[in-house]
Amino acid sequence: MRTAFITGITGQDGAYLSRLLLGKSYKIYGLVPRCEVDNKLRLGKILNHEDFHLIDGDLLDAASLLNILHSIKPNEIYNLGAQSHVGTSFNTAEYTAHVNGLGVTRLLDIVRILDYAPRIYQASSSELFGNAPAPQNENTPLEPCSPYAAAKLYAYHMVKIYRETYGLHASNGILFNHESPWRGEDFVTRKITKAVAEIAQGKRQDLSLGNLESRRDWGHARDYVEGMWSILQQAQPDDYILATGITYSVRDFVEAAFQEIGVQISWEGKGLEECGIDKETKRVLIKIDPLFFRPNEVHHLCGDASKAKNILKWEPQTSFKSMVSEMVQADISCLNSDWQEEDENDFFRNAA
Repeated sequence: MRTAFITGITGQDGAYLSRLLLGKSYKIYGLVPRCEVDNKLRLGKILNHEDFHLIDGDLLDAASLLNILHSIKPNEIYNLGAQSHVGTSFNTAEYTAHVNGLGVTRLLDIVRILDYAPRIYQASSSELFGNAPAPQNENTPLEPCSPYAAAKLYAYHMVKIYRETYGLHASNGILFNHESPWRGEDFVTRKITKAVAEIAQGKRQDLSLGNLESRRDWGHARDYVEGMWSILQQAQPDDYILATGITYSVRDFVEAAFQEIGVQISWEGKGLEECGIDKETKRVLIKIDPLFFRPNEVHHLCGDASKAKNILKWEPQTSFKSMVSEMVQADISCLNSDWQEEDENDFFRNAA
């Protein structure tokens, strides 16, 4: 039985990856910071799985990481732990650098001195590219536009340095935006789908957003964790982009989400005065709020995943429309308190 160690296990990707690996008969150990607010909802029933274990520790604490890795001796390490919010990083730049940058170096340095050789997956990000011309591939210049992206860039290069200098089987997965019903509610996609569900149920009047023109390459997290696993199954470590190659704007996402509840959005006004209106009832449903604009906007991220397709044989399976539909319907069901159980069954079917 192979063993995996996952940091950031209570997040969206950690939840999907855990189920994928359990379906492949792995034993899993997940890192949970002692100070973390209880956020185990995404883990659901697998908390009781005999091959699933949570361990107290922190990416900021080398001693805890060293003790854990000496104890469990994992075959594979998936470093998904991070300060994951680009907007927040402008206000917490130092903390973001410690976790997203130095935390990775700390992990690599510990692995370097171990008496066994686990394979390491580092969760990198499309934010590395900033406003570099799209589509972006593994050879595109890296132009980070936020403290989050700068810290991820440092980690990206440290993975390459430790791989080339010390021979570690360490790989970067440069994942473009990937969403799901378990995306955090402070990410714009989940903010939209949750608001749409609440509007449909008469529990909310409208939704405030920032830049509607930002274009992103959106895929489903369930597909992307398959790519993470595939990266670590390769004989040689390397860096791979995972993306759909198709972009949509935040405006497109809003329109698709409202279509799921039978509402067609029309737009009126310009700039901060623009608003989205229910075409049939003329009710204002979307407003623009300058508070939601980033200090330094990234306008267009679109990934070229040709390398992953050719070497990993990986391709995304979920369309944009299907992903948005799943998220909206999950949020509607969540308001009715019946989504969690259904989603658990879906996970285990997908992992089988």
